[in-house]
Amino acid sequence: MGDVAMTVPVLKNALDQNPQLQITVVSSAFFAPLFAGLERCHFHPAHLKTIHKGATGMYKLFRELVKKNKFNAVADLHNVLRSTILKTFFTLAGYKTAAIDKGRGEKRLLTRKENKDFKQLTSTHERYAQVLRKTGLGLLLNPETPVYQKQQMPASIQPLFLQNKKMIGIAPFAQHKEKMYPLEKMKMVVKLLAVDNQMIFFGGGAEETAVLKAWASEIPNTINAAGNFTFTEELAIISNLDVMISMDSANMHLASLYTIPVISIWGATHPYAGFYGWGQNENNIVSIDLSCRPCSVFGNKPCWRGDHACMMQIQENLIIDKINSLT
Repeated sequence: MGDVAMTVPVLKNALDQNPQLQITVVSSAFFAPLFAGLERCHFHPAHLKTIHKGATGMYKLFRELVKKNKFNAVADLHNVLRSTILKTFFTLAGYKTAAIDKGRGEKRLLTRKENKDFKQLTSTHERYAQVLRKTGLGLLLNPETPVYQKQQMPASIQPLFLQNKKMIGIAPFAQHKEKMYPLEKMKMVVKLLAVDNQMIFFGGGAEETAVLKAWASEIPNTINAAGNFTFTEELAIISNLDVMISMDSANMHLASLYTIPVISIWGATHPYAGFYGWGQNENNIVSIDLSCRPCSVFGNKPCWRGDHACMMQIQENLIIDKINSLT
């Protein structure tokens, strides 16, 4: 989801700077709400587990797209097997195509165990923009350009929120554990912040929802959004936050779409790999300097040290202090 969310500000800039441009986004149907606020942006759902499964399904998707649209070019912002197969069909049909260069080589140098080439790499937002430029678009990214405005929360949700307290979102989970701040430490952060603020929990899946439900039942001034709202409703809630606390994960990017400040906690991964939130202030990063960081691009490799020091050594007060500096 994070990768998909990061495309939104890039497409927003492209559409703003090219008034005649029409864009069709092809992605999982679940992600449609991310693009609903972009004018001249059309969404075509891909059903990758059913009718669009495999190479045959990609060909069916190709036929659907060319039947409905007259494309001047096709931009592959994902560059995985499925998108490459789909792009190949367009290439063979004579369409101009371009694909993202993910910079895998330089990312290996950044994350290798010894003699790291420790420097800021091209951001993923810029890599997306480079693909669009290859198709012939003029595009200059401006990270100060807001993407979406605050949304009106559904009436059924509004009574749940306390009007006299700041709203702080908490997204304590990540796809890989090396990117997660230990839950017992995060729970302590929540307890301390909930004294004077209202905390809203975000997560997904049965296990995460169960943890957050238990926290909400135990800690006053907290609401568990996980499993209780639609994705569209969650986006509306996020747009009304005062601040979000997130790992290097999708919620950082979702909050960034609404110009919500994000206190992001980084462990095994590092913003140098290019996945920092759109327009976010680097002063809001919480991390510690260790020679082993980053050990991977996505946080999907076991800790070399075996002690998860990059997260364990982050004291709870560091996060609290960052929040207090904003609120």
